[in-house]
Amino acid sequence: MKLEFKIVRQTEEASPYIQAYHLDAEPGSTILDCLNQIKWEQDGTLAFRKNCRNTICGSCSMRINGRSALACKEKVGDEVERLQAIAASTPNSTNGTVPSITVAPMGNMPVIKDLVVDMQSFWDNLEAVQPYVSTEARRVPEREFLQTPEERERLDQMGNCILCGACYSECNAREVNPDFVGPHALAKAHRMVADSRDGRTNQRLEQYNKDMSGVWGCTRCYYCDSVCPMEVAPMEQISKIKQAILEKDTAPYSRAINHRRTLVNLVKEGGWIDERKFGLRVVGNNFRDLQGLASLGPLGLRMLVRGKFPLLFEPSEGKDEVRSLIESVKAIESKHL
Repeated sequence: MKLEFKIVRQTEEASPYIQAYHLDAEPGSTILDCLNQIKWEQDGTLAFRKNCRNTICGSCSMRINGRSALACKEKVGDEVERLQAIAASTPNSTNGTVPSITVAPMGNMPVIKDLVVDMQSFWDNLEAVQPYVSTEARRVPEREFLQTPEERERLDQMGNCILCGACYSECNAREVNPDFVGPHALAKAHRMVADSRDGRTNQRLEQYNKDMSGVWGCTRCYYCDSVCPMEVAPMEQISKIKQAILEKDTAPYSRAINHRRTLVNLVKEGGWIDERKFGLRVVGNNFRDLQGLASLGPLGLRMLVRGKFPLLFEPSEGKDEVRSLIESVKAIESKHL
């Protein structure tokens, strides 16, 4: 099949530009196969990373038609079908005679050249969560780090991460908050929280609970889950860390924690959220945050003027069932932490 590859090219600190290449490829060829063909037969100056070519090393992660993916995993036939399906569902779209595939460098990292990015921040943020077992048992060298099959099974999903950077590339929180460590780091962080051999669980939870650099910096957009080639589900792991923090009675106060607890408690009480109590409990911290309470005044007045302030609250008829569901889910989650 005839293909057009539009590759976003760039040198360090220069403006990007698009260069088009035309080639013939089989539908079963991967994007990486095509990039190799372009480099070997048309343009030897094209720069990109690769290594195993078998979805193991994670080196060839890049943005393919707007989403981060592994070039060695994505086949051109599947990609063309996906683009055609999108075009068919889009009004006034036009299909070219030659399918066009756009390849760009990953996001949230500066470009070194073409499709090669500087991943230093990616590695620095991974190191920041200390993604290795740290335990007092290390002081006894003859002791083995034994685990039951069930304990080891809890680590399987996070252990599948190949550190390709796809989730980091698509992270909205990282894009607007340079202090956020990223979904890759927090997925590895949960592996440590769930590891029965680790002796620093409480200290880890305190670290991951800090301001907006840890789990509370996540915007829950689920982009990381959607692009992960190994189904690690970073967003799911972040949620598990949040749950572990919330279940600690000694967790220091923060508005993020209070927001989560209040939301769950209000739904348990009435089946849905009582907005009157929500602001007072979260922003006003149950009348302990006077500055927060004062900030609610102007908003409350505007709501009253526009008739949007709920004077009454009627609990849901199914509140008991909602409460039962919440407790059941928490019981299930606690078994996997």
